[in-house]
Amino acid sequence: GSPTISIFQKPPGVIPPGGSTTICCTCQGGYGSFVLYKGSRQLRTLEQSGSRAEFSISNATYEDRGTYICHYLEGGTVLARSSELEVSVEELRLPRPNLSVLPGHKVTVGADVMLRCTTAHPSTGCYLYLEGQIRAQLLSGEQGDYNLSHVQEGDSGRYSCQCYTVNASREWSAVSKALDLVVR
Repeated sequence: GSPTISIFQKPPGVIPPGGSTTICCTCQGGYGSFVLYKGSRQLRTLEQSGSRAEFSISNATYEDRGTYICHYLEGGTVLARSSELEVSVEELRLPRPNLSVLPGHKVTVGADVMLRCTTAHPSTGCYLYLEGQIRAQLLSGEQGDYNLSHVQEGDSGRYSCQCYTVNASREWSAVSKALDLVVR
């Protein structure tokens, strides 16, 4: 089959002006090259180590916000395109939330795990990020709990959360400290 290519932001989350992040593109088993686009504009061909390429955004400005996509090429032919990655740059005005995990960050396969994002600020919504995944999980409830039942090894990884106010002018928090979940 044709190669599949994934794109993600590392670390994930809304970036403050002046902040930094890395856009990563990975392709299973390929040794071609990656081209990064922002909208329809080609930004650059990415150098890769193995089957992965990285593009750094440092000292971010509002110009950096937008939709990014990776193309994977072999011999000048585009073999795969990634999903779209939306990069947001906003002032981070709210305090950093705290991410915790119950029963603990080392669990066995099949266990039930609860990730809790706690924020001091009332009436906020929070997102849970898993590094390497493009989709953020919107957390429900005042406490921002996320339940993983019957965890698998694929649920292992680096989690973080970020909150925003749900009033007219959406204000964002800094991203929580990351937490490594180990499933074995």
